[in-house]
Order: sequence, then C-alpha cells, then structure tokens
Amino acid sequence: KTLTVLETCGAMLRADGTEIDVSRIPLGDPATFELLGRGDTVGVFQFESAGMRDLLVRAEPNNFEDLIALVALFRPGPMENIPKYLACKHGKEQPEALHELIEPVVADTYGVIIYQEQVLQIAQHLAGFSLGEADLLRRAMGKKIKSEMDAQRARFIEGASQNGVDPERAKYIFDLVDKFAGYGFNKAHSAAYALVAYQTAYMKANFPLQFLASVMTHDMGNTDKLALLRGEADRSGARILPPSVNHSGSEFSVEDGAIRYALAALKNVGSQAVEHIAAECRANGPFTSLSDFASRIDPQMVNRRTLENLVRAGAFDALEDNRAALLGGIDTLCHEAQRAAAARADGQNDMFGIGANAAVEIKLPTVARWDAMTQLNEEFEAVGSYLTGHPLD
Repeated sequence: KTLTVLETCGAMLRADGTEIDVSRIPLGDPATFELLGRGDTVGVFQFESAGMRDLLVRAEPNNFEDLIALVALFRPGPMENIPKYLACKHGKEQPEALHELIEPVVADTYGVIIYQEQVLQIAQHLAGFSLGEADLLRRAMGKKIKSEMDAQRARFIEGASQNGVDPERAKYIFDLVDKFAGYGFNKAHSAAYALVAYQTAYMKANFPLQFLASVMTHDMGNTDKLALLRGEADRSGARILPPSVNHSGSEFSVEDGAIRYALAALKNVGSQAVEHIAAECRANGPFTSLSDFASRIDPQMVNRRTLENLVRAGAFDALEDNRAALLGGIDTLCHEAQRAAAARADGQNDMFGIGANAAVEIKLPTVARWDAMTQLNEEFEAVGSYLTGHPLD
C-alpha cells in the first residue's frame, strides 16, 4: 500500500509539472530529517506508531544509517539496547571498545551490535571465519545447542588468537556476540524498510498536500484512519475542502493549495456513482443547478441513498446550501432524474415541448436550515467524521 501511496503522490506531482523519482531522491534531505526528528510521522511507513514517534524524537536521526538502526531496534529483544544506543549516539556514553578489528563493524551503530550481518563480520574480521562459517555460527547462536556452541567457541577463540587477540578477550567478545545474536535483526531487511520509510517522509516533508491526499485516498475505506489524517491536516495547517459534485472525484486531490475531499470516501457512495458524476462534469461542464444535475445524471448509477448522503455531506452546497430543504425534496430530485432519463431513452420531446435534456425547475419544500449541531451530526452519519466543524466548537 505504501508503494501505491508513493506512486499516487508522484502522479499528482507530475500532473502539476513536478517530476519526482523516489528512487533518486537525496538520502540527506534536511527537511526530511527535521520532520523525522520532531516525530511528525503520521502516515509515514514504519514510523507512525506512538512508540516509534517517541523514539525518533529521542534519537534525532540525522543520517540514513540511523533510520536503518531504529527500524531494527524497535522490536522485542533489541529494544533493550535502545538506551545504550541513544547514549552513545548523543555522546553521553562512550561505545565499549571491544577490539580495534571490530570498531569499523560497529561504527555506524555507535558500538552497539544490532544486526545479524555484524555478527558475521565480527567472526570474519576477528576470528578469520569465512562468511559461510560465520553464518553457521550465527545459526548455532540462535539454536543455543551446548555441544555445538562449545565447538564454535573453541573455533572462535583459536581463530582470534591467530589474529593476535588475547584468548580471554576473544572469549568475552564471543559471549557478548552470543547475547546479541539471539535477536539480531537482518540489516538488509531493515535497510529496505528504512528506505521506503524515508521516501514517504521525504514526500510528507516536501509535498505535504499531495502526500496527505494520497494517503487519504488509499485509506478511504477506514473512517477512523481518515479522521486521524483529517486531524493531521488541521494540525499542519492544510485546508480540507468539502466534497463537491462539481469538483470532487473518486480520489482525494489537491486544489488551490488545499485538499479536496473525495466523493468516494463518503458512506454509501460507490465509486461507480462517483465516476459517473465526474465524467459528466468533464464532458459537459460543471452542474449549474439542481435541475441541471437531475437532468444530466443516470438515476440507475446515482440512486436515492447516494443522493441523501451527498446532501448530508454538503456535496450540493454550491447548488443549494439549505441541506434540510434539499433532503426534504429528495423525492422531487429523484423523480426529475428519472423523467429526464426516460426522455433521453425515448429520444423525443414530451407533450409540453420540453427537450429530452432540458431541465425542469426543482421546487424544494420550505424548511428551516439545520442548526449547527444537527448539520454536524448529519455530516458524521455520511462521512464518519465532522467536516465543517466540531461539536466542541
């Protein structure tokens, strides 16, 4: 899903003339690391949970290797190394000097053994293991079979001694590596996750509107997540434009420096109905009135239930802003849509000389507007969250 979000975001940018290839973005973008360092990562792959956001704030990552380490550390087992990692990263503690042969192996992780690859490299550099032998050692450490471990320990100490390492020091390093190897994480896996996380963070830091619109598009089936993302938009100062039969499509979009709410994100408004409304707008221009709307849509594609939720969500506000009156006149709207559709199907004028595509004025009942609380409750029923305000306002 995250890869699809990135592709959707890129497509939005390309449509506006900005070409972005996420596989070629710089891995040291200051805006991206600033966003990560303040934990502003709602919608960012791997870094969205409260615990990970807290870790980002404490870690203040400033390079890509830091992100790889954080992905690997934030899981059961390795989490116990987080305090040591942070203390060494921020210079509050000095990394343990295990041996000069090992220092290059653990330099990127501030002296903390995090990855399975580090286990392999320590065995290779310190004890002269081939990488094949080192992987057998890693597997043995995971299984904890005493006889196998005793044999591996002897082989490790002997190899280290041949490289000039004191046997007692070699034994200490073996036991230390054994402790970490049980839950060491694969760096290649962590790096792949960190790359996608960085790419999403880059998009959010540099193109926040397109990023949020993309994430909301691919979470539109989850009303709780949409409400969270709506709150994120409010917090970041991004405006959300209400759904509109003239401007919204099946996906969230960026319009005039704001995010336009998608019609397909409304409850009981299917993508087929949305595509039909949007296609009619593209082909024959925006709807100019309720009568114009009713005369142009296919009532088989846009049924009564869909119309009711479009009204509740405010999608007709530009044509008629009294939602209570419009909902009360929904039968009239449906009847006119059916009449116009039948006339189009017949391909002829009716007895009053009204053309098949001509609009008949729709008269709505005289009804008082909803008060603010009623309107919000109706919106919530149709959308799953509040659009024009909040009850606590």
